[in-house]
Amino acid sequence: MQGSQGPEGSAGPNEHETVGAYALGILDDAEATAFEAHLATCEWCAQQLDELAGMEPMLAALADLPAGSGTPAVAESLSAKPSPRLVERLVDEIAERRAQKRRRGFYMVAAAAALIVGGPFVAVATSGGDDDGGGGRSVTAHATSPAKASFEEIDDKVTATDPGTQVSATVALEKKAWGTHAVLQLKNVKGPQKCSLIAVGKNGERETVTSWSVPNWGYGIPGATTEQAKQPLYVHGGAAFTPEEIDHFEVMTFDGKRLVEVDA
Repeated sequence: MQGSQGPEGSAGPNEHETVGAYALGILDDAEATAFEAHLATCEWCAQQLDELAGMEPMLAALADLPAGSGTPAVAESLSAKPSPRLVERLVDEIAERRAQKRRRGFYMVAAAAALIVGGPFVAVATSGGDDDGGGGRSVTAHATSPAKASFEEIDDKVTATDPGTQVSATVALEKKAWGTHAVLQLKNVKGPQKCSLIAVGKNGERETVTSWSVPNWGYGIPGATTEQAKQPLYVHGGAAFTPEEIDHFEVMTFDGKRLVEVDA
């Protein structure tokens, strides 16, 4: 049984197995005194006793039930000593639960270690994306980005470049039951600034599709000296408009400046 696997240098298996009987209060005075002496030097038994201690309030409550409460079987069971086999099963169950907790802890540590090891590679992969933030729906601009993957899969795309700002935008449109899924590819936009993609309906209504922050180095800058600045931005979001109801899209700064307009 699990109780026989105590710590090195501790007492023999019988004393380890006594923890269940001690928790249930079925040892005589001499046995209890002997076990307490062992408990003072055995961390394993102390941990097991800690787990079993949660049973004490339940047992006390049952023991205090008044006579005639309709639970004679319970009262009789409390007055009887559990068999050694039951005690052994109790200790085994507690030990197994502790082993499960240790296994779960190990898996969590392993997952954390994988993230730590993978961290530098992820940072390199996402360096061309939205490292410095973005709206709740914005997505990084690396090869595994869902936004970039969606952009490449959607056939319906419209592109425009503003002659004044030289900002270039391509919007991929995908009809959904709830409206329109829009994915934006943005190039030649400098930072730092905050921007939004606005869908403008044919009825004149305006809806914010998504928003993001542009870092200092910008996105999709021609001739940039760093790879992250060369990469375009990919963000996606949704509008309640259907594609047929959208007149055009605008990329606006939070200051109200229009960087580029794209006809739908």
